[in-house]
Amino acid sequence: MGKVELFKTWDDGTAEYKLSGGGIEVGIYSRGGIIQSIHVPDNTGNTADVTLGHDTPQEYKSFYLGALIGRFANRISGAKFNLDGVDYQLAVNNGPNHLHGGLVGFDKKHWKHSIDGTRLVLSYTSDDGEESYPGKLEVQVTYEVTDQSELIIDYQASTDKPTILNLTNHAYFNLEGHDKGNIYGHKVKLASNEYTPVDSTSIPTGEIASVQGTVFDLREETAMAPEQLAKVDGKGYDHNFLVPGNQGSKRLVGRVSAGGRVMETYTTQPGVQFYTGYYIKGGVGKGGAKYEQYSGLCLETQKYPDAPNKANFPSPVLRPGEKYHHTTWYKFSTE
Repeated sequence: MGKVELFKTWDDGTAEYKLSGGGIEVGIYSRGGIIQSIHVPDNTGNTADVTLGHDTPQEYKSFYLGALIGRFANRISGAKFNLDGVDYQLAVNNGPNHLHGGLVGFDKKHWKHSIDGTRLVLSYTSDDGEESYPGKLEVQVTYEVTDQSELIIDYQASTDKPTILNLTNHAYFNLEGHDKGNIYGHKVKLASNEYTPVDSTSIPTGEIASVQGTVFDLREETAMAPEQLAKVDGKGYDHNFLVPGNQGSKRLVGRVSAGGRVMETYTTQPGVQFYTGYYIKGGVGKGGAKYEQYSGLCLETQKYPDAPNKANFPSPVLRPGEKYHHTTWYKFSTE
C-alpha cells in the first residue's frame, strides 16, 4: 500500500507531506495544495524529479506551478458571467478575461490538512463573495499515491448557493527531469477526436471542432519539437481537448513519454487543457534550475474554458444539495 507522512512544517505554517508507493515519491505543500515534487525512476532505475517547482513554499508566486486551481480553472471571457439572471463581475487578470480563480485563487490559500489512511486530505472553505463568486463553498481535495505508481487527485465540493466551479491541478511535467531545460523530444498522444478553437485572447469560440487534418490531431504519438509547437499560432499548445467517453467515468486522456519514463493521464472530467509552457519566461526553480519557455507541459483536467458563457458546453453550475466530484489519475511507468 502507498503511504503518506508529514515531512516538515515551514515557518509560514505550510505543512509539507511525502506520499510514496510503487517506486515513486510525491511532495505536497498544504499551501495551495501544491505538488512540489514527483520523483520517478527511468528504465535504468535512475530517479528524477519530473515536475517544476520551488524549494520553499514562499517562492511560489507565478505560473501556478503544481497548484490547485479554483474556483474556476482556465479563462472566463470578459471576466463576467450570468447565473439565474444575476450578472457577476470577476477580476480581470488575463488580458480582458478572468483566469484561474482571480487575484487570490485557491493556489494561494492555506488549506487545512490531515492524513486519512493512505490519503492526504486538504480542505478549504471559500466564503460567499470570495473573488466575487457567489455561494459559500466547502472544498475537499485528496492526494494518494498507490502501489501501481499512480498519483490520484480526488476533488469534492458543495455550496449553499448556486455557483460555478471548475477545479484542477496545474502541475508542469518534464519527464526527463524538471531541470533538463525543455520538453523537446517529449512524445505526446492524446485520445481526443475534438477540441475547442479559441480567439486571440484564448477564449473558446463556442465551436466543437474535429482534430482531423489539423495540428491538434495528436491521436498518434507526436514529438514536441520546435517546428511542431511553431505550427500552433507560433506559440505551442494552450487548448482544451475533449476527452472521449462519458463524463463521470474514468477515461484515458493521453500518454506522454520521454527519458525512459511514461505518464498516462486518466480523468472523469469532460476536457483537458494541454499546455506546453509558452508563458514561462526566466524563472528560477528548485536547485537553481532555469525555467524558460517550454520547460514543462500540463494536462489540466477540467470543464471547458468559458463554460459559464457557452450554453453548448458541459455546465459548470453547482447548486445546493448537489455534490461536485471528479478524479484524475497520473500513472507512471517506464519504457
